[in-house]
Amino acid sequence: MSTLNKGIEKVEVTLKWDPSPIGTPDNDLDIVAATYTADAPHGEPAYLVHFDSRSPDGTITLNRDSRTGQGFGFDEIMTLELDRLAENYTRVIVGVAIQQGEGRKVFGDIANTAVRIREGYTDLVEHDFTEIAGATAATVAEFTRDEAGQWRIHPALRGFDTDPNAFTSEMGH
Repeated sequence: MSTLNKGIEKVEVTLKWDPSPIGTPDNDLDIVAATYTADAPHGEPAYLVHFDSRSPDGTITLNRDSRTGQGFGFDEIMTLELDRLAENYTRVIVGVAIQQGEGRKVFGDIANTAVRIREGYTDLVEHDFTEIAGATAATVAEFTRDEAGQWRIHPALRGFDTDPNAFTSEMGH
């Protein structure tokens, strides 16, 4: 197989944002991955991976979770080892949700938000959320397994105006 046709094997999703101004509630953004099976690619997710859960087989892991955005560069990191996912999984949606515990916040309220998806040293997707500044959550990419069993990425910036729990059930529809 030529390397030009090689599918995506392992990606890293990184998320950054600036901390909230002193004296205001923290900004807490979370990367969320929803995994779907071949028999229900647009139904309910088979499982979710986010700040308090992990994939049952260890193929999708949240390496770093930030609740404030403090630090340099990308504050939250998730690794997806797509090439290790069982064959019955054919679709993975990656999104970002803003925790709404201290009142409604949208991407436009949070300074310097950005998400990057890369395979090795190759950037596949970069978004700064300006197109969906009024959203409280967003999908950023969809990964699908093709007929040959190779994973492909489809950038999918789509804003939602919902709380994180509702977002996890709506993000793949």
